[in-house]
Amino acid sequence: MSFGFVLAAPVAAHLAVQQAAVSTSTLTPERLAASLAALLGLIGLIVGGLAMARAAGRIRTGPGQRGAIVALVAGLIAMAVGGLVVATADGGLGTGNGLAGGVVAIVLGLIGVVLGGLTLSHSRRTAKTG
Repeated sequence: MSFGFVLAAPVAAHLAVQQAAVSTSTLTPERLAASLAALLGLIGLIVGGLAMARAAGRIRTGPGQRGAIVALVAGLIAMAVGGLVVATADGGLGTGNGLAGGVVAIVLGLIGVVLGGLTLSHSRRTAKTG
């Protein structure tokens, strides 16, 4: 009989520690951090795209180096914060840990970094040749 109680204790402790799912409209600190990181990644993506259009000559407002640097920095910060949120998430999707927002922040930040890097390399090539 005591064998059943020994096995039941870890199960009861596990159930007591498990986190309940949070409503989708509840803004937890983790969701806020992931959302802000995703927004920063989106800003990096947009600025990187505009900088690339400037460097390609589609928009006549300058070489686009400043925008490329902004895209690189914003993308790197978004990837770092998104990665931190994903690494520290205790549960899966819908638990309020910001897992989905962290993944979105990583992807958007990566795209912003790539666009910024391509724009910088393009602007340096054209500065050397022209």
